Amino acid sequence: MNQTRFRWASAIAALVMFFVRALPLHAQSVESRIDQLVSQMTLEEKIGLVHADSKFATAGVPRLGIPRLWMSDGPEGVREEIETNGWRPTGRTDDFSTWMPADLGLAATFDPDLAREYGAVIGQEAKARGKHIMLGPSLNIQRTPLNGRNFEYMGEDPWLTSRMAVGFIRGEQAQGIASCAKHFAANNQETDRGTIDVEMDERTLREIYLPAFRASVQEAGVLCVMGAYNKFRGQHCCENDYLLNKILKGEWGFKGIVISDWGGAHNTKAAALNGLDLEMGTRGPYEDYFLANPFRDAIEKGEIPVSALDDKVRRHLRVMAAIGLLDGASWSEGGELDTPRHQAAARDIEEEAMVLLKNAGNLLPLNSAKINSIAVIGENAERRFAHAGGSAEIKSLYEVPGLQGLIQRAGPNVNISFSMGYSREKNDDQMIAQAVAAAKVADVAVVFAGLPHDWYYDTEGSDRHDLKLPFGQDELIRRVAEANPKTIVVLIDGGAVEMPWLDHVGAVVEAWYPGMEGGNAIADVLFGDVNPSGKLPCTFPKQLSDSPAHAMGSFPGKNGVERYDEGLLVGYRWFDAKNIEPLFPFGFGLSYTQFDYSNLELFPEDGSDGHEVWVKCTVANIGSCAGAEVVQLYVSQAHPSLPRPPKELKGFARIKLEAGEHGDVWIPLDRSAFAFYDPARGWVAEKDDFTIEVGSSSRDIRLTKTWSRAETSVQK
Repeated sequence: MNQTRFRWASAIAALVMFFVRALPLHAQSVESRIDQLVSQMTLEEKIGLVHADSKFATAGVPRLGIPRLWMSDGPEGVREEIETNGWRPTGRTDDFSTWMPADLGLAATFDPDLAREYGAVIGQEAKARGKHIMLGPSLNIQRTPLNGRNFEYMGEDPWLTSRMAVGFIRGEQAQGIASCAKHFAANNQETDRGTIDVEMDERTLREIYLPAFRASVQEAGVLCVMGAYNKFRGQHCCENDYLLNKILKGEWGFKGIVISDWGGAHNTKAAALNGLDLEMGTRGPYEDYFLANPFRDAIEKGEIPVSALDDKVRRHLRVMAAIGLLDGASWSEGGELDTPRHQAAARDIEEEAMVLLKNAGNLLPLNSAKINSIAVIGENAERRFAHAGGSAEIKSLYEVPGLQGLIQRAGPNVNISFSMGYSREKNDDQMIAQAVAAAKVADVAVVFAGLPHDWYYDTEGSDRHDLKLPFGQDELIRRVAEANPKTIVVLIDGGAVEMPWLDHVGAVVEAWYPGMEGGNAIADVLFGDVNPSGKLPCTFPKQLSDSPAHAMGSFPGKNGVERYDEGLLVGYRWFDAKNIEPLFPFGFGLSYTQFDYSNLELFPEDGSDGHEVWVKCTVANIGSCAGAEVVQLYVSQAHPSLPRPPKELKGFARIKLEAGEHGDVWIPLDRSAFAFYDPARGWVAEKDDFTIEVGSSSRDIRLTKTWSRAETSVQK
């Protein structure tokens, strides 16, 4: 499969879709048509559009050509069909879909083009499955490494999350599908998520937790936004006047639909007036939902103006018009489901997502011509993960586990043995002893460790309790490494874990939850068919108490309130400010080759293209094989009038180089790269000196230069 060809095809499809929509649907004609439809609808018909009439759909108005609006969970693919009552699968045989690698792994690629491809795959499959709105991407910032949904978020940094989100949404919506950015806002823990009241200062809200949503609205043109379960400053997010009316719809100009998380609405008047446009859920008769009969009754009594309902209906129709649902039966054209092309995309993305954390003595890549035997150890080597994680679960047509991938790649001349070593159901010394015995006689031992991705580890609805590997895995890895120094640990999980055995193993690869082609992709990396180039989108701490929310003692909250006392110092910002050495820093990732950085130059712009300065550096591949490097650009201010983190990611770029090849990397910085949020003034970029740092991770800075801004500018 030619992935370059697929990306070009996706880009061309996006361009065609843009022009197709633009021709018949000029803004004025669309709004006029919407006004006409609204004027023809009865009160009951309008009410039917703003609340669920089944688990994943709203009512339509057939007499006016307004179809039902169908949705599906979708951060990692299109979810299987679910029964109306409860959450059991319907048992259909036509609701498979491509399981993409976890979104945290996608973020590890640092590649917005891959994010666009990822979104395009899901969009095409959603169309094939008859879905109009996909509930994703998930954009909450990783505040704590324990969050059960970290695997479906995009890490700890707002700039990285923003760039990946824009790519994802553009790719998905180009297929004629509405994306739904979620969960707005500050849904950063699953513990008490329906009742916890989040308190944070305004700068932290604006600089850390809102940028990805803002970029989704103002850059990607996302059509839907989902409100979060939690409260924010005393008011539930799905009916939060400040978040929804003042910021999202007021400041950012969002014209689409605000959808409640399922059961996230709590009051008719608050939901109707404070910005919620569509109430979804699963409990009770749908006609009794807050935005159903109670909303109609309040309008008829004059307690809520009909204009509040009309605005919601207009937003609903606007989204329908944007994806072509009001143009007749042609909407379903272009959908593809679980094709070889999509499967190849899943493999390609996972290959770039994996992060090489350690490679002592160049143990990797393996050479199948020089090894005779491999001891594969660990339940995760044969476990399947697609049908897990809560709303992110996927009914995958197939899933290649790690053991299968290694067997297929190693070939008949390499003997591969398998030992469980540990199990979720059974954990005893005999299992470890069997694994150790196998490791002793093998040339190489590969331990598939990590988390099971079940209702206790990495899932919607619950947070992890600690960073430890469960089921005796630490002891297993330690003893296997004692038996065979050529031990490779492959971690399959949704984020950071403690690694007390790190000094004793030869190599460590972070594979995340790897998608349906995961086993093949892992084998490609271990055998060197692919040179790993992923970078950590989140800091891996040595211990939980080093992480900011836990160091401050503010997780999971007290007396129903979660105070974000660490403020701006989330992730690497905290580790830098407090001079704490992480286990692995944000942006870290090794390669089978080496890269040299040189010739950092800054080129001022007049701002006419939105850019203030272009940053250029030269990267050379000085190793012996081809590889890709993610060049990261961090900015720090010399004398800010308000406290700022020591440095912040403001740009990045991937460059692929053959052995001995060098190339220039160009990264633009606009005014926002230098700005902070002042609650009294807005976004302030001050007259000051700024250090431009370019490197291979947040703790591996290779080049620095100073950029001086001649004047202070303020924007709202």
